[in-house]
Amino acid sequence: MRRPLVAGNWKMHKTPSQAVAFTKHLLELLPSIPAHVEIALAPPFPALPGVSQLITATPIKLAAQNSHWEREGAFTGEVSPPMLIDLGCAYVILGHSERRRLFGETDSLINRKIHAAMNDGLLPIFCVGETLEEREDGQTCHVLETQLLAGLDGLSSNQIASLTIAYEPVWAIGTGQAATVHQVTEAHAHIRTTLAAKWSIDSSTIRILYGGSVTPENASELFASAQIDGALVGKACLEPQSFVSIIAAFPSTQHSSRATSCTH
Repeated sequence: MRRPLVAGNWKMHKTPSQAVAFTKHLLELLPSIPAHVEIALAPPFPALPGVSQLITATPIKLAAQNSHWEREGAFTGEVSPPMLIDLGCAYVILGHSERRRLFGETDSLINRKIHAAMNDGLLPIFCVGETLEEREDGQTCHVLETQLLAGLDGLSSNQIASLTIAYEPVWAIGTGQAATVHQVTEAHAHIRTTLAAKWSIDSSTIRILYGGSVTPENASELFASAQIDGALVGKACLEPQSFVSIIAAFPSTQHSSRATSCTH
């Protein structure tokens, strides 16, 4: 059975003082959050220390939004996995479509970052997803396979089993146009099939999140699918009550896998 995870990706929002105020408010709402759902917060780098101090004694996990492929060195402006771990980070988001699109991150570069993170014990939330043009051209499955096989190249079966994957169709991120449950379920099932075929693992144990305009209004419908193990939330995680409403939408039972074929 897979434990659900709802992770809030704050992107470039909130100063350190705003992040502390947000986290304090969130902690006040913590009793209303289902205990079986794992929660992670991914503030900007400057806000990590303040948030880390507040959540240390709570079930909430800390996540970073990016990390470098080296442990240290002359890389101005970069942050390494050991630095993030020292701050209390358990997770790091890698392969996000905004990093790919705006900063030119390739599958091979993301692969180096994933190896570096895992070698130091930082667990990646690895993002994959297609553009609208690729979906309309019927290339969704091909794009997912390419990103998975290149991004995870060289990892062992045990390392794959400890990953969290986030399916984030680029056309749904920040647009208010969420993918349908059927579209997400198909994509998640294909991700599991690809991982099982390449690494000979029981892919029903792999946790796969959905990211792309998740809101309190559509969370219940999305989380009802046995293929969807949680969410990587963007805009809707920036207000505590909205974020808690999404977390609370998760069913009380954990998921096991249910196969569905990919048609794109």
